[in-house]
Amino acid sequence: MTRLILVLGDQLSRDVAALREAGKDDVIVMAEVMDEASYVRHHPKKIAFLFAAMRKFAARLADDGFRVAYTRLDDPDNSQKIGGELLRRAAEFDADEVIATEPGEWRLIDILTYLPIKVHQRPDDRFFASHDDFDTWAKDRKELRMEWFYRDMRRKTGLLMDGDQPAGGKWNYDHDNRKPADVDMFREPPPRFAPDAVTNEVLDLVAARFPDNFGDLRPFDYATERDGALIALQHFISHSLDEFGPYQDAMLRDDPHLHHSVLSPYLNAGLLSPREVCDAAAKAHADGKARLNSAEGFIRQILGWREYMRGIYFREGPDYTRRNALNHRRRLPWMYWGGETRMACMAAAIGQTGRLAYAHHIQRLMVTGNFALLAGIDPAEVHEWYLSVYIDAYEWVEAPNTIGMSQFADGGIVGSKPYVSSGNYINKMSDYCGDCAYSVTAKTGQNACPFNLLYWDFLVRHRDRFETNPRMSRIYGNWDRMDADKRRTIRSDAAAFLRKMSDGAVV
Repeated sequence: MTRLILVLGDQLSRDVAALREAGKDDVIVMAEVMDEASYVRHHPKKIAFLFAAMRKFAARLADDGFRVAYTRLDDPDNSQKIGGELLRRAAEFDADEVIATEPGEWRLIDILTYLPIKVHQRPDDRFFASHDDFDTWAKDRKELRMEWFYRDMRRKTGLLMDGDQPAGGKWNYDHDNRKPADVDMFREPPPRFAPDAVTNEVLDLVAARFPDNFGDLRPFDYATERDGALIALQHFISHSLDEFGPYQDAMLRDDPHLHHSVLSPYLNAGLLSPREVCDAAAKAHADGKARLNSAEGFIRQILGWREYMRGIYFREGPDYTRRNALNHRRRLPWMYWGGETRMACMAAAIGQTGRLAYAHHIQRLMVTGNFALLAGIDPAEVHEWYLSVYIDAYEWVEAPNTIGMSQFADGGIVGSKPYVSSGNYINKMSDYCGDCAYSVTAKTGQNACPFNLLYWDFLVRHRDRFETNPRMSRIYGNWDRMDADKRRTIRSDAAAFLRKMSDGAVV
């Protein structure tokens, strides 16, 4: 009896678990379906990237002699559901079982689990840590801090290790990686890849089928196959890794990438493996081509945060995205979907997101995420926005970053304190504030930076939860020492700003 081998759009790796079992008599099933393209309003660049990459991956499998049943979005027989396509292909090829690699979202795991055909879900072993590895590490720990997990992963993999000690004598060089960046006309941007015939066909399809989704479809310059992803990796290692560390938290209005790799789309879709990316960075340091704080900071994002986020997502279960520990209920403001705003930093981060389907981690955490947390936006809406607008967003990695790290909606599983700041942090790390309609130095009044007003308002609203936190007690002491009239004015001005925002006015 024929077996079906399911390959999803973020499993474009030749060594993905299900494909390793594929024989020449099996049928590899891949499908572009509306269910997956529209369960959130994905950025059109993300849809185009995945469809083009899927088509090319399928063609390469066929060239290698595999039987491939590929469904295009506009195929008239397309059921527009992953489950429907598996059942349709099972009938077509008289197949009675499916071999799949475990999806990265509970939603899809459930779809495969309850299909009326036998589906074997193999563990996705493209990661450094299995679910059992993470659960073993987490067992009996009072706090699941990423730093301790990261150190164990360094020991396990040997990356940047001197025997049983970390290279350079320290595990973490984050202290050296907080410099603001200057404008540099000679800074190398990531490579751009001109769309070929396959990609242009997909771009036309996406333009026709998703005309109202947030974000610009064209120009499109992402790689859509492994060869291009490898070029992007080598370019980053050769041109940007060495200075990635010091400036990884910096933000510049006219330089969206700075020294960032922009490799996450390729990693998360399977075109690159985390091991090869980390090995390349470690080798660059060993060869004297990248400073240690840069190599360590980059590897920590993959070996530390990426693996840790996946562990949290699967350990916490399907209800994780519905958590709301701070009981935030405000609707997401229209400016997140491209509406007008007077805040220069928000306009820059959201505008860049619309153009590129990309923003780096500090733009996401300390601009758009920081504002949403300070303003009390419903974390479910914030989660859906991040899942929608970024080309690298898949729920297993996006949800813990948003629900946990960014919005503190999990009550402190991911972070020991909320990631909030006033406008001063953004002013220090970016060039956004200079021509903003608001004054970053003003603490009260109509022209005061909203981050300044909302920072204190957030802390006071949640004082019962946070004032005993040892990392925050000094902040509350500063508030208590303020003049009483000034405290009342800050709260009043913050309330006025939030009412204005909730009423739909431009803020």
